[in-house]
Amino acid sequence: MVKFSAYSLMISSFTPFHSIILKNPRRFSRNIPFNHSTKSRVTSYYQNVQLHTEGVMGASRYLPPLFSVAPMMEWTDNHYRTLARLISKHAWLYTEMLAAETIVYQQGNLDKFLGYSPEQHPIVLQIGGSKLENLAKATELANAYNYDEINFNCGCPSPKVAGHGCFGVRLMLDPKFVGEAMSVIATNTNVPVSVKCRIGVDDHDSYNELCDFIYKVSSLSPTRHFIIHSRKALLNGISPADNRRIPPLKYEFYYALLRDFPDLTFTINGGINSVVEANAALREGAHGVMVGRAAYHYPWQTLGHVDTAIYGAPSCGITRHEILQRYQEYGDSVLGKDGNNRPNIREVAKPLLNLFYSEPGNGLWKRKADSAFMHCKTMKSFFEETLVAIPDSVLDAPIAGGVPSGREDLFANVHDLLPPQYHAREEEALYA
Repeated sequence: MVKFSAYSLMISSFTPFHSIILKNPRRFSRNIPFNHSTKSRVTSYYQNVQLHTEGVMGASRYLPPLFSVAPMMEWTDNHYRTLARLISKHAWLYTEMLAAETIVYQQGNLDKFLGYSPEQHPIVLQIGGSKLENLAKATELANAYNYDEINFNCGCPSPKVAGHGCFGVRLMLDPKFVGEAMSVIATNTNVPVSVKCRIGVDDHDSYNELCDFIYKVSSLSPTRHFIIHSRKALLNGISPADNRRIPPLKYEFYYALLRDFPDLTFTINGGINSVVEANAALREGAHGVMVGRAAYHYPWQTLGHVDTAIYGAPSCGITRHEILQRYQEYGDSVLGKDGNNRPNIREVAKPLLNLFYSEPGNGLWKRKADSAFMHCKTMKSFFEETLVAIPDSVLDAPIAGGVPSGREDLFANVHDLLPPQYHAREEEALYA
């Protein structure tokens, strides 16, 4: 029997557990009062979702992914997701990308790679790969962990991914294979499946080529949800960081997809750095918004506003002091559990280092943390040594205080820039 990791991140306290599999993790009801705008968004989202399996119906018990945190290698691990869920109850969380081969070849150690606490729901597993048999087996093995969706990576431009085994964004050049892969993944799970991709690759960057990719994948598989990073990828050796900076953003491609594929659901990604900008995208008709580095570098300023500003829920009033008390219990329960002193204090505390961004005492807190990493053995002692740097007025300030910053006009003229309407050339698109 596969077990979840040996901890439970409860809202009021942390209760260790050692042998739990959630057979129906989506059983928790969400009786949240919403304002009119949020009701309209939720209704609109589910009208766009094509429910093709019973698993999709189960996933709908959560609020829809109006806001999600992007999968980021070495960042969106269990520790970060634990912190993120303490701050926001409704943001959808993604794992780091896991190679299908890793899941298949680590069958005796799956908890390390797939385990998570049940409070992280709603949560999406992102996998990558280029061998159908491994994608099938990896998906089958992940079923015991009850993820809410399986996402296939067709957007990572890293040479480690795109250049090794030909997966990541390079797969956009082979939409027929992606359609086959998505069919294999969907066949081996009862939850929704989705694709994360860019708007193009190198010189294959026209709107029609993007549409051909979407049309073929959705026609050859049950895929009805695409996360669109609104930049193309350059595979000429530039770094992943440059691939997030050099190719220009073309939000008009994303909004044209909404027009040309009304039966599909699209989440916009790329260059969106606050809930103000996320709301701006939603106002222009986006089905959902995915935010990456801003949610990691500024977790309090970003995730702290998601539940109220995006989902219309009342503020829970939680403070960073309370969050750190709960995170301390979590951290002390997982330190060293993998053996060889892993994870260690530095690894568990890493997501916390941005919690006081731009606040008084932030610089001193980071310096004290650097020193504490060298000798502290528990999260309790780590906090005792470092939190003296942060004023009580900061620690005890309630969540979602103040007005978030961001560009409200980020998408103001996007509908004036839409490319000409796409007309699928069915025979050519499907069988080319």
